[in-house]
Amino acid sequence: MAEEIDSTALEPTEGPGGLAPSRRGLRAAASPTRPSGRRESAQRASAAPHSAPRKKRSPLRSLAVVGMITALVGAVGIPAFAAANSAPEARTIQQVAADDAQSLVVGSSQKMTALARDSYSATTSGEIAKKKAEEAAAARARQAARLASLSTSTSNLNLNMVGPGTGAIRWPLAKIDHIGDGFGARGGEHQGVDLLTAGGTPIFASTAGTVIVSSEGYYGYGVAVEIETVIDGTKVTTLYGHMRYGSRQVSQGQKVAVGQVIGLVGSTGRSTANHLHFEVALNGTKVDPLAWLRANAG
Repeated sequence: MAEEIDSTALEPTEGPGGLAPSRRGLRAAASPTRPSGRRESAQRASAAPHSAPRKKRSPLRSLAVVGMITALVGAVGIPAFAAANSAPEARTIQQVAADDAQSLVVGSSQKMTALARDSYSATTSGEIAKKKAEEAAAARARQAARLASLSTSTSNLNLNMVGPGTGAIRWPLAKIDHIGDGFGARGGEHQGVDLLTAGGTPIFASTAGTVIVSSEGYYGYGVAVEIETVIDGTKVTTLYGHMRYGSRQVSQGQKVAVGQVIGLVGSTGRSTANHLHFEVALNGTKVDPLAWLRANAG
């Protein structure tokens, strides 16, 4: 059967000792005995944190942590952002051309120019060879024209003329206007004697012998003839330099007689005036030709 509990029953009443029991005491008396053990220990554990005071963090430490995190984010994020948003570097047309040596970069300001056949030179081997052949032919033609003009001066030359004297050694000229540099002049470099006379004067062989040189361009001697012979067991070599172009009357290997006409006085090679440069060598040693002529020419 249900029992009604009047609210006034919870009101404090005076006990036997004259004290009114508390509401918590009444609840504890009415409730059944709670088991001790786990539940009690759990209550103690939950109550422990409330009883111990919490340790407060330092504001400076918090700020340091936040700063480190911000620096790490910036170090990673800023370069990536800059790389993603960087524009390509501007380059000049010269720099672009340098990357590829086979490229041709032409400025827009350049204007096209029409090419003509005579505006550029030959580049192929065939054209170069043809040009060289044409130049050689032109040089030969000039040389032939020069020799033709000089041949008129020798056409009237009497080849039966003989040099003055009757001996085995004779003077190379019938007339000498002036004697120039002698043997050993110019610091010892001059190995002959310069006999000055008019251009076109006949030159005679000073000795009989064999022509070993007959050239239109013999080093600094210009047009020259050289004759070799043996006299009294001594090899005698005579040289005649600076002769006129086209005036040679003998060829290499030809035998000549003493006093025979071999050419005309000129000023070819390393020369500044008409004269005969005359040299003499005895057994290969150069000697004073003027002294030799004066001692032996007859």
